[in-house]
Amino acid sequence: MAEKPSVLIIGGLGYIGRFLALHIHENKLASEVRIVDKVLPQLAWLPPDFEEACAGSKFVQADASREQSLPRIFDRPDGKQWDYVFNCGGETRYSQEDEVYKLRSLNLSLTVGREAAKRGVKCFVELSTGMIYKPDSAPSKETDKLKPWSKIAVFKLQAEEELAKIEGLNLAIVRLPHVYGPYASQWVATALCMARVYKALESEMKWLWTKDLRTNTAHIHDVVRALWAVAGWYADGGKEKWDPKAMGSPAPTFNVVDKGATTQGTMADIIGQVFGIETGFQGQLISTFAKLNLDSVVDDVNDELLGPWADLLAESGITRPGPLTPFMEKELLKDTDLSMDGSRLEEVVGFTYEKPQINKELVEEVIESYKKMNWWP
Repeated sequence: MAEKPSVLIIGGLGYIGRFLALHIHENKLASEVRIVDKVLPQLAWLPPDFEEACAGSKFVQADASREQSLPRIFDRPDGKQWDYVFNCGGETRYSQEDEVYKLRSLNLSLTVGREAAKRGVKCFVELSTGMIYKPDSAPSKETDKLKPWSKIAVFKLQAEEELAKIEGLNLAIVRLPHVYGPYASQWVATALCMARVYKALESEMKWLWTKDLRTNTAHIHDVVRALWAVAGWYADGGKEKWDPKAMGSPAPTFNVVDKGATTQGTMADIIGQVFGIETGFQGQLISTFAKLNLDSVVDDVNDELLGPWADLLAESGITRPGPLTPFMEKELLKDTDLSMDGSRLEEVVGFTYEKPQINKELVEEVIESYKKMNWWP
């Protein structure tokens, strides 16, 4: 049997990085793993299930966007180079200044990308986002029009383009929708926290825009399986088979998205069932007003929800709240479809989804994980 690959995960304590590390650890997929993050495990809301996979001797604290950190990140005691490098790092918060994304996302990607090329890494996997596509209710394929609609996406697209120009970099790109699953602290978490408040207030939870707005999803379990599958496919001759002209990009690029074509309507139905609350959609009039006054609408919603959320935490005796909040990000409240076609991954790599659509059970599992951590009121 060929030796298992050695793996370096940049941003390895982030949501996707930690689950990738856990997947590799539980399935004994690698000969050696190194987790790099600028945050210490003790400060990263790391649930106990991840201790063994992410902390201890596997962990190196470093800021991978700084050149001077590179030897500590890449050097190995035996002098060999890493086989796979997964870049799960970068700024994941919304509504930051451009400079923040430039330094923490774009600059990070290019710094580690150049180093990976210099050292002859067999596969460098860059995580990107489906928010770089021109919004359309029809699912975007990898070759479709690009028009990034969040700041994160603007800089992710720049990273994709610049990485593709690096001589000798064995690059694969994975574009993701809303990723959800146990311990998730974004998107699905926001909706669940809001629903928890509406339940307490005994009022209806109403979404802006329409039930048909696409908010495509992928479960974290499938996302990390896909990342591993792409790296394996690439190193196992996929790179040689890739035809840039026919495929429309110099580097192998794959959407990872479940088959459920998740919409706001899907989420409203599931949340209604899970919480036993009325859910619905604001009428055309309010949605039109919101489009013109998004800032004040978002502020109003946040003012309405943050106080009651704090009360719920206090009543439950949660003195050290986790990363959960009903705070709504304006960038995520835009009337833009996140709609992706994931068929290339299945056809080219032979990947199959084990959690092909979001459902009530999977959402309840997310809430159970919060309860386990004492994050949930």
